[in-house]
Amino acid sequence: MRSINLIPPDDLGGRVQARAGSLSYIVLGGLVAILVAVTAVVLTSNRISDAKSEVASLEQQRDAAQARADSLAAFAEFSGMQEERTGTVTTLAQSRFDWERVLRELALILPEDVWLVELEGTVSPSVQLAEGADVTIRDEVAGPALEIIGCTVSQEEVGAFVASLRDIDGVTRVSVAKSERPELNEQAGGGQEIGGDDECRTRDFITRFEIVAAFDEVPVPAAAPADTAAPTAPTGTENAAGEPNPAPAAAEQGAAEAQEATDVVPGS
Repeated sequence: MRSINLIPPDDLGGRVQARAGSLSYIVLGGLVAILVAVTAVVLTSNRISDAKSEVASLEQQRDAAQARADSLAAFAEFSGMQEERTGTVTTLAQSRFDWERVLRELALILPEDVWLVELEGTVSPSVQLAEGADVTIRDEVAGPALEIIGCTVSQEEVGAFVASLRDIDGVTRVSVAKSERPELNEQAGGGQEIGGDDECRTRDFITRFEIVAAFDEVPVPAAAPADTAAPTAPTGTENAAGEPNPAPAAAEQGAAEAQEATDVVPGS
């Protein structure tokens, strides 16, 4: 049996055109989607390229900064060393004391009738010197102090010497640990002996004293090195280093005056 198309030709052409129009829209939509995708890919690729360029630039800046830092490392190390040495010098300067000036002033104010047996200066009680003066009240002074042991012709002269010590620049107080005349020791032959072999009291009127002159206003060093002590002058001729005493009047002149005081004693 033969089929016959009863649809008018005009209606058949409109349907074909409608199908063609729908297909065109689909194709156009696909092309737009492809264009959007390509655009997105291109933009993303551009962003990645820009990010890589920025990373490369930052790496170059980092390498340049590291190279500059490496070139300045020696200067930074030198600066740190300089600051450390400056701090060390400052600490040493604060822990030292001008003993040369003190001993010079002591020589100037030393009375003619006073002679010294031992003289020691330390920046703190913790500093101990071999064969130095040992005055017990030194421990009461936290800062620098002079320990003085010697003799004079009377108790009154001890007081005058104490007053003279206060004239030394920086001395805040002077304390007397001992001030006593000699004890008489009976000899085997019935006579009397004054003092001993190591005594400066060769006559009964000579007074031996132990004095501490304190410098309380001087800052106390945190850790006083051993070399911050003043020279010890047990004999008055040389200090602890074997060099000439900066205050010869405190020893040589004192020894001569001791002999003179012995010579002028009546009945000697």
